[in-house]
Amino acid sequence: MDLKEIQNLIKFVANSGVAEVKLEMDDVKITIRTTLEGNSDTTYVQQLPSQSPFQQALAPQPVAPVASAPVAVEEESKFITIKSPIIGTFYRKPSPDKPMFVEVGTTIGKGDVLCVIEAMKLFNEIESEVSGKIVKILVDDMSPVEFDQPLFLVDPS
Repeated sequence: MDLKEIQNLIKFVANSGVAEVKLEMDDVKITIRTTLEGNSDTTYVQQLPSQSPFQQALAPQPVAPVASAPVAVEEESKFITIKSPIIGTFYRKPSPDKPMFVEVGTTIGKGDVLCVIEAMKLFNEIESEVSGKIVKILVDDMSPVEFDQPLFLVDPS
């Protein structure tokens, strides 16, 4: 695993909302921890016993945190967060040739379909449990999502 791949992994984890990821491969062990704001807190790359010269350069060393845009916490506290009920792949459209379920600014009602999450070749429609207006879409189309990962911010007013 080269440095570019490690940096991409750090960015992906920081944006995914996951608190901690541990990855172990043949002779590389990586731990990435993130804070609540999504910033990468600590990243360690540890080299296991059989090291080649290239891999010795990757020996345990902290990697610089990934910067993210500042978030206005007091502004977002009035919004309702809709979270993923399952692990899978997030889709904003019912199929590639159809329009998006919702966009930022869309007014939604209770029971409206917001997205689809594919899990084990089954497409699960995710319905809104609240009424309001979509303020922010927190996940990119066709991205993997975790259980309880924030998907949408809704203004209930």
